[in-house]
Amino acid sequence: MQEFGKKSPVSLTDLGLNVATAHWNLSSEELVQASLALGQGVLNDTGALCVNTGKFTGRSPKDKFTVKDNITEHSVDWGDVNIPVTPDVFDRLFVKVCGYLAGKEVWVRDSYACADPAYRLNILVVNETPWANLFCNDLFLRPSASEIETQKHDWLIIQAPGFHADPATDGTRQGNFTMVNFTRKVILIGGSAYTGEMKKGIFGVLNFIMPHDHSVLSMHCSANEGKNGDVALFFGLSGTGKTTLSADPNRALIGDDEHGWADKTVFNFEGGCYAKCIDLSHEKEPEIYAAIKPGALLENINFYPGSNVVDYADARITENTRAAYPIHFIANSKEPSYGGLPKNIFFLTCDAFGILPPISKLTKAQAMYHFISGYTAKVAGTEVGVTEPQTTFSACFGRVFLPLHPAKYAELLGKKLEADTDINVWLVNTGWSGGAYGTGSRMKLKYTRSMITAAMNGELNGATYEPHPVFGILMPNAVPNVPSEILSPRNTWADKEAYDKKANELAQLFIKNFAKYADQANDEIRSAAPVVLVSTE
Repeated sequence: MQEFGKKSPVSLTDLGLNVATAHWNLSSEELVQASLALGQGVLNDTGALCVNTGKFTGRSPKDKFTVKDNITEHSVDWGDVNIPVTPDVFDRLFVKVCGYLAGKEVWVRDSYACADPAYRLNILVVNETPWANLFCNDLFLRPSASEIETQKHDWLIIQAPGFHADPATDGTRQGNFTMVNFTRKVILIGGSAYTGEMKKGIFGVLNFIMPHDHSVLSMHCSANEGKNGDVALFFGLSGTGKTTLSADPNRALIGDDEHGWADKTVFNFEGGCYAKCIDLSHEKEPEIYAAIKPGALLENINFYPGSNVVDYADARITENTRAAYPIHFIANSKEPSYGGLPKNIFFLTCDAFGILPPISKLTKAQAMYHFISGYTAKVAGTEVGVTEPQTTFSACFGRVFLPLHPAKYAELLGKKLEADTDINVWLVNTGWSGGAYGTGSRMKLKYTRSMITAAMNGELNGATYEPHPVFGILMPNAVPNVPSEILSPRNTWADKEAYDKKANELAQLFIKNFAKYADQANDEIRSAAPVVLVSTE
């Protein structure tokens, strides 16, 4: 085996990998050149590498498995989200994947997760393609050259998109799979080149380790910090605005997607950003637009005809076009990427019904209720088969990433809100106004930014509020730089009776969804449920 580049002490052979050539810890420039030489990508006009991930342009949650063994059997919340496989199934596939990679060229990277040194998780990644290794360089945290020489990995990722499982003999649903083994501390990926499987694979691992082993609340959220050290958290599923709204030129970006909330810090799990870039423009998202430069990776985009200029409105391949880049590509990012405790928490929801206010303040009970509910709409392209917004409830705004029961994360959030009563929690609707999807229009980004800025600057502390008649959440009567008529969503509907009917329908969906958590919720949380005012029969 030939090995090139500075490497950690680990031996690939000892891991079961007998490859022909291993490229260790190449620079982003070297990885880009390797991708171009292999014909696996092209450069756009700003110097970013553009690739196509093939058949899979989003995650495939139904093909993600967790090994059920002594560590996970009584801890993991098994079901449709956490699908079990036996250790034997994993072991056989591991041998097959290693056999597939035997004699091939691979790209290897030492990296880590968790910016707070107290919780650092060292990761070794083995990729079949150089551009996937570039993604890992962009998204995971990067050890120094001296750290690499002595770094021992805690977890191993092997990504072999060219290997396809045989469902009849390998225990998978189809040819692609992601398998997580907490005993062997390995994430095994085959049949899919979509890089988000690696990112979310590690996120799932941290969602187990952080609450289970450290009592740290792991969160699917972005975070930024004001000049006075005030930290804000933005919860939400992909497509609700976490990345966009946390990229604020007046605040330091801690991270755009995954964080831990410890006793004294909020810290980024990652070292980069993975931004949706459908309809990206310099005007709407200048920080993200400027980050697409040499070293960044663009996935599944199209160019304007006869050019290498990206047409960000082109969704012919997928709505889930993505840009990956190191966090320091955002000019005002904070390094190291952690801060103090939060002062404002925003639950971002993309309400396809057009019922929820564009911003509302939540009581502690309402905060717990909406955190457990995690209402939003899945945005087109984020998952395989989703072509338009679909109403969904995703507990803790990230159910598909949670190995433990949602009550575990909700319990941790409740303890933190009880410990600091000065934290403000807001529900922000980045979805529809003036009607449901297909009738109304998407909330303007500039208004959402103004509302969030006002909340963080304390401009809503003295505002006058009125409760929503169905959901009880508190709607401000005025917000600087926002038309007052949009603050109460009923006012934006031409047909007020249609609004009332749809509000009751949404309330019934909330109540039905919450039923599965009600026996683990206290009376205070249950009291925050919406109230159906009239029958929808």
